[in-house]
Amino acid sequence: MRLRIPTVIVMIGLFAYSCSNAPNVKPVVYTVGDSTVKSGRGDGANGLWGWGDFIQHFLDSTEVRVENHAMGGTSSRTFIDKGLWDSVYLKLNKGDYVLIQFGHNDDGPINDNFRARGSLQGIGDEAKEIDNILTGKHETVHSYGWYLKKMVAEAKNKGAVPIVLSPMPRNLWRNGKVVREPESYPLWAKQVAEQEGASFVDLNEKMALEMEKMGEMGVTGNHFYERDPTHTTARGAVLAASVISSELRAQDSGLEDHLIDYPQIVLPKKRNLHLVGDSTMADNANENAIGWGVPFEKFVDTTRINFFNHARSGRSSRTFITDGLWKDVLQELQPDDFVLIQFGHNDEGTIGKEKYKGSLEGVGYETKDVIRNDSITETVHTYGWYLRKMVSDARKKGANPIILSLTPRNEWSQGSVDQRHDTYVQWAKEIAESESVPFIDLSAAIAKRYELIGKEKVDLFFPKDHTHTNSEGALFNAKAAAAALRNNKETGLHDYIFF
Repeated sequence: MRLRIPTVIVMIGLFAYSCSNAPNVKPVVYTVGDSTVKSGRGDGANGLWGWGDFIQHFLDSTEVRVENHAMGGTSSRTFIDKGLWDSVYLKLNKGDYVLIQFGHNDDGPINDNFRARGSLQGIGDEAKEIDNILTGKHETVHSYGWYLKKMVAEAKNKGAVPIVLSPMPRNLWRNGKVVREPESYPLWAKQVAEQEGASFVDLNEKMALEMEKMGEMGVTGNHFYERDPTHTTARGAVLAASVISSELRAQDSGLEDHLIDYPQIVLPKKRNLHLVGDSTMADNANENAIGWGVPFEKFVDTTRINFFNHARSGRSSRTFITDGLWKDVLQELQPDDFVLIQFGHNDEGTIGKEKYKGSLEGVGYETKDVIRNDSITETVHTYGWYLRKMVSDARKKGANPIILSLTPRNEWSQGSVDQRHDTYVQWAKEIAESESVPFIDLSAAIAKRYELIGKEKVDLFFPKDHTHTNSEGALFNAKAAAAALRNNKETGLHDYIFF
């Protein structure tokens, strides 16, 4: 036993030595930066993606591995102060790569009680002593360039290869050109790279040039959201990653040897949103009768949702089915689709006379046979029965039905909008509850907003009659529908609607 002890110790020592000095077989590409590199958890929440989520698709995964350590809301200063850079630095090995991009948040306040993340402008060694209001600590704030230099130098000290990138451009345009700020962060990032002998990718300029090839209309709504000029969609993040890949290919950082020629990019699959209803939702080709479903698309994240408005003028829950319109929708439905169902205005019509669009009142299973002019006998069901059928049919296709109450008419009593609380609104709600599907009381949501602005202004929405709105009224109602759907997390549409 005495002879074995030193042998074991020697073997353990040799093993430990060999592990600590073993070459990093597969180099790691680390990305550090703000939310334009990684938004949130990097899972596309709210439809936002960073280029760091897609850069791996441009690299040979058999040769290198990618770790995205970027953190939304950080600046070059706070990425270091929060210890995020230390977590990367401690993992660095010789032959690794570090892609560094900051700037979007560095121009914020240096000291406040909200974020306190700004850095001093430029690349000099000047500093400012502060008592940080947010953290309660004394702090020395340096320049943007100072923080970049620190990361570059420390990466080099570990034998890694730092690559500095200028900040991704924002989706801001002037006279057909993307707005640049060539004398600030893009320039300072370039100057740091030159002074420190690091590779540099001018993402700001190169991506702006690609955006200009597509034009503002081609970029907005596809690569960036209209509501947000800073953060990209999945398609925009891929554009940024492709620009970075192209620029790296022309350099000699060593990372160009790991780029692949034909990257296979799989964008997140889009879901479908279908609207079924009557003229208060439909595109009626009439400027005095525009359904809210027409402008509603403005509030839908069309980078992740395909939008289909199947609503048709003059239809009730009954005739939308008997005219074959619902059958057409069913043929298009796919698993995980959303279906907004809104009827009622025409269901109170006559049951057995011309147009044959009325349904029986209520939600029961009673029926009535009607002999039509074409001698066909039709079994008419209740309003609730037809809604129940649509819900059941949609579910069989794996779709997600959502019931909405009908829109209120421009009818008032004692300063309040008249609503059909005891009939179609109530019946729609009862079906939603009995079938365990989300319910949106669109009647109440719109009526509340009408009452806030008053009848005189609401009258301007209804130039034709008390049921149909013009474009201004349709937009008003669409905004109310968007707010109601977004605020109801049971619908599953929360992350797909913005207003």
